[in-house]
This record gives sequence, structure tokens and C-alpha cells, in this order.
Amino acid sequence: MSANPEYAQEFVDVDGARLGVQVYPEPAGPSGAPVVVIWPAMGVRARYYRPFAAALRAAGLAVVVADLRGTGASTPAPSRACRYGYAELAGDVGAVLAALKPRLDGRNRLLLGHSLGGQAALLHLALYGTDAVDGLALVAVGLPYWRSYPGARRYGVLASTQGIAAVARLLGVWPGWGFGGRQARGVIRDWAHTARTGRFPALDGVDTEAALRALRLPVLAVSVDDDQYTPHATLDHLCGKLPAAAVVRERYTTAQAGAPLDHFTWVRAGGPLAARVAAFAAGLPRRA
Repeated sequence: MSANPEYAQEFVDVDGARLGVQVYPEPAGPSGAPVVVIWPAMGVRARYYRPFAAALRAAGLAVVVADLRGTGASTPAPSRACRYGYAELAGDVGAVLAALKPRLDGRNRLLLGHSLGGQAALLHLALYGTDAVDGLALVAVGLPYWRSYPGARRYGVLASTQGIAAVARLLGVWPGWGFGGRQARGVIRDWAHTARTGRFPALDGVDTEAALRALRLPVLAVSVDDDQYTPHATLDHLCGKLPAAAVVRERYTTAQAGAPLDHFTWVRAGGPLAARVAAFAAGLPRRA
């Protein structure tokens, strides 16, 4: 563990990878506050979420932010030797929850995913069950199914996502040319599958679509105004896969934020959204 004025940097080892985990100080107020574990967007480092972590703590929540495998403080760095994809990212969520368990016992815990991090959190719950968490918040998350995009833009989405996948297959890794940072080809393969088909691939022999349909837990699903990558309709498509979950579907608007928004900048204008997440967490059934 290493010290930082804002958070403690810790690490979780899993299957030859090392996941960087930033643990923020407990919020002011009574002990035992609900804990939010944040999973970032593709290619986005955990430290980018510091403003949002501060807003969540000010709203009374304990905060942990994990780097996705291969990003930020997490290893391995994506290369031709990497074979991991969505199955491993989903498993990483469980590894971090297990490592945090002594600090989570008796407290409500909420997974909060942004973009790819939201998909990883959702797939973890589908594959491994919901016993370890009490709720899920999805912010600027969507399935980038090309048919969900308006007008002619859908054809650009289809071409770009499949082109990126073709490059990753050819080179053995996605170099991060203008999108997503450097990524393992398995991650890009699975992401491109969702864009092409509107469905998650089967993972470890599990029909993820069927598992998602059976998922039962409270979900706060928030799309963001002017999101260039996962506009409102892409989250609507994703929420349609959760008929058994108690989904609360909302939009975070520029008027609420008091600032311009997009797929990334909501993190720096997230005070009102943090308050909404705290209210959602407060409404979850109390963990014994």
C-alpha cells in the first residue's frame, strides 16, 4: 500500500494480473457508511474520478475506485501476449470485492460503473450472483449497438467499431489510436461483438443474455446529456435486458449539472449526480 493525500493505493492480485485499487478516507459522519466501488470507462485511469469521489464522500458515501485490468496502476499492460476479455474483467470485480470484504462486512455496498466499467460490473453480477452487493449504479453506460444510434450515424458506429476490432485482430492488440487507450484484443473483440449484435457474448459457457434477464437487484441507470459514445438510447437498450431488476431510469442533464456534459466531463460536474447516488444507496434494504 502507498500513501496519497487523497487516497490509499492498494493492489489485488488475480490470475497473474495486479489490480490497482484506490481507497478513499471514510466520509465524515457516523461510521458504517455505504460503500461505492467505482469501475471506470475503457482506457480511463482511476485517478480521473477524484472529483466525483470527493462529491460522493461529501454526500456521505465511502468510496473505492479500481483501475480496470491493463489500465492505470493495473497490470498487465495490454500486449499481443494478453488473452483476457470481458470474462476476466467480470471476474476482476469479484476479486476486488473479496479483497475488500473485511471493510465491507455489515455495510451496504454499491457497484458504480462508467461505460466499460458498468458492463464489467453488470456481467459480474450476471455470472456470479448478487450476494456480495446491494445495488448497481450505471452512469454513461450503454450497449453500443449500432442500430441504437440515430440516422446515418449508426453506419459510422458499425464501421468504426468493426474496424477497430479488425485492427486489434491483425496487430494482436489495440494500440489506442484515437479511442479507448491501448487494449487487449479480447476486450476489443467482446466490445465489438456488442456493437455488431446488440448482445453480450457468451462468457465461460454462460448465456449472459439469459443470466441478465434473471438478474434481480436495484439498479440506478443514468444516461448523460451530449454523451458522444453512449447516448440515451444505448442505455435504454441495455436496460431492456434487465426485466427482473428494479431499474430506476434517469437522465443527468446539463441543467442539473450546471455545466456542459459529455461521456467523460460529467465526472467533473457530478455534484448533483453524487447526491442522487447517495439517495439511491440510502434507499437500499439495510444489510444485516
